[in-house]
This record gives sequence, structure tokens and C-alpha cells, in this order.
Amino acid sequence: MNPTQRREEFRAILSGDRCVHPASVFDPLSVRIAEDLGFELAFMAGSTASATVLGAPDLVVMTLTEFAEQIHRICRAANISLIVDADHGYGNALNVKRTVEELETAGLAGLTIEDTVLPQSFGKAKGEELISLEEGVGKMKAALTGRQDPNLVIMARTGALRTEGVDGTVRRAKAYEQAGVDALWLAGGVTREGLSALHAAVRLPILMGGGGGDLTDEFLTANGVRVAHQGHLPLAGAVKGIYDTLKALREGKDPTELQGNVASSELMGQLTRRADYDRWTGEYLN
Repeated sequence: MNPTQRREEFRAILSGDRCVHPASVFDPLSVRIAEDLGFELAFMAGSTASATVLGAPDLVVMTLTEFAEQIHRICRAANISLIVDADHGYGNALNVKRTVEELETAGLAGLTIEDTVLPQSFGKAKGEELISLEEGVGKMKAALTGRQDPNLVIMARTGALRTEGVDGTVRRAKAYEQAGVDALWLAGGVTREGLSALHAAVRLPILMGGGGGDLTDEFLTANGVRVAHQGHLPLAGAVKGIYDTLKALREGKDPTELQGNVASSELMGQLTRRADYDRWTGEYLN
């Protein structure tokens, strides 16, 4: 499946009539697991990318090049549509345009550009400050200018619910909609009342993190939410598995005692597409 087809599939989700939960992925093996399990959509956050590429926390210390390279690896490995959190676009509006150009080339289906002041300002808590509405609109327009494939989905991401309340969020959402973005991503602070007000104010499909509790899938669907990610448990689970295995080996446990707790050779063969490589070896090297 080529990148345009993946983008069309993601657009079909956004124009659909239900809320989809994407798989949180971070490398080629994780996206293949998601694809083999039947997930319709994959999502990589800046936090998981920073952790897996650099072993660093989510403080925007990863470069655009490092991020784009990891996206390319993931998109190369599977046919599932991938969307990513591109943070603030790695700078001002001109940097945002360049970010879109690089990430589109890497093969993804969609990306978010957020209106948070990043990197973290001196003396401020992370996520506490938002850029001005005018600067945010400029970034969204630059992002739209940067794409070549009109099917690439550009999403405005805002944390305004936590800092400016519902009225401020509606004001930003309307401005970003007017600028031409394809969807709106809500970063935290979502309530039933706030979501209902936002859905009534704009026609954009909505994406968000979290859910659960009174934010049921039925309620989210009825209020325009088409994607709700469920956190990044896959990475946390993988880290725990590696940690526990290495700890057991370091403490002297015999490797044969751990076989029941690790991926089988059959699963590893499936995820590395061993059968394809065996076929290609027979066709091209014999």
C-alpha cells in the first residue's frame, strides 16, 4: 500500500461514524504487531519516539531528522496508516513547513502541530504556556502549505482546555478550522461539557487522548470524536519485559526457565516476515 492509500484510509476513519482506538507504536516490530492484530490505525507520540530513539524523556530534545528517520522505518515495515504527534513543528511557522515536508516524505498518513510553547520556557511548567492565536494560525497555514499530497491529514493540536477553558478552546478551534486544517486534536482537560460545546461549534473531526469513565465510546462518537488513543502501554509493557528478563539473567536464572515468558521463534519469524525473506532468497539467490 502506498502512502496516498494509507492517507485515504485515515481520512475514511475521520469521515466515518465511530470512534477508533489506534495502536501506540514506536518501531518496526511494534507496528507489525499492531497490523497483525487487526488495528486500523497506528499512532506514535513524541514521548515514545524520544524514549525509544534517545532514551530521553518527553522534553523535545529529539531532532526532526531523528524523528523522520524513525517514522520512515515504521512506515516501511507495515501497511497500516500511521499518524504522529509532531509537537510544535520544531520551531516557528517556517520550521513547521519544513517539518511537514520531511514527515510527508517519510510516509505517514497524518500529523499534529500543537500550539504549546515548546521547548519549555525558563521558569515555566511544561505545557503551561500557549502561543498566541495569531501565531498558531500562522503555523497551521504553514503546515498546509508544506504538504504536497492533499490527502495528508494536517491536525491542529491544542491544550487550551487546560489553560483557556472551553471558550478559549472554541475560539482557537474556529480559527484553525478557518485556516483549513483537517481535524482537531484535544490534548488533555476533556470533559463531557467541553467536548459537547466544541462539537457544536466546529465541523472538524476530533481526536483526543484518554477516554473512559463518563467519556464512553458512544458519547465520544456522538460528539465528533473519531480517534481516541489509550496511552502508551505497549512501550511500558515492552520495557518491563526486557527489564524483567535481563534482571532474571543477571541474577543467575537459567535461560531455559524463561522460555515461556518470551516471544516464540514462530512469533519472531512472523514479525520479521521470515517467510517472505525465505521466498525472496529462493527466487533471487538460487
